[in-house]
Amino acid sequence: MREQYRTTELSAADLAPEPIGQFARWFKETAANPAIHEPNAMIVSTAAPDGRPSSRTVLLKHYDEAGFVFFTNYASRKGKELAANPYASLLFPWHPLARQVIVTGRAVRVGRDETVAYFRTRPHGSQLGAWASPQSEVIPSRADLLARYEELAARYPEREQVPVPPEWGGIRVVPETVEFWQGHENRLHDRLRYVHEQNGTWRVERLAP
Repeated sequence: MREQYRTTELSAADLAPEPIGQFARWFKETAANPAIHEPNAMIVSTAAPDGRPSSRTVLLKHYDEAGFVFFTNYASRKGKELAANPYASLLFPWHPLARQVIVTGRAVRVGRDETVAYFRTRPHGSQLGAWASPQSEVIPSRADLLARYEELAARYPEREQVPVPPEWGGIRVVPETVEFWQGHENRLHDRLRYVHEQNGTWRVERLAP
């Protein structure tokens, strides 16, 4: 299984001055493409203190100059791994456009006010689900999970405010590098990576494909 990518060249001269601006350009194009189901889906990779990695797909909920934000249970596997080893990698796999964006950086918890504000925008069922699921823990059965949900649904009916779980919140990945990957024929892909310098500026370097 092999495919030849036929796309336009990506040069350093084409890039925005900083990576968030470039990400915004690509994200807008991606979100407008009906072939891409969830443009904000990203693979979040973390590692335990002993170096063992783990990955999962998570939805990006916000991005700006400060970084890329997603929400999770802090007691989940990724939450615990980030608490012990606060570095993460994000991968946006936009295959129909033959594009990827890879972010590496330090993960920090967002403020509680930001978490509460986002939690209030979630559908009622998703709010209940955040309480019902002890994320990453072994559970007896799906029936047990559904029973927990139904108990919560009875306690907090529709239109009644659901409190924010204490172990649930946002994580912001503050980028140190952001790579923009554009596929080309003969595997001669463009890979342009922004690297954050100590003086706060961004340096762009080209990587061999």
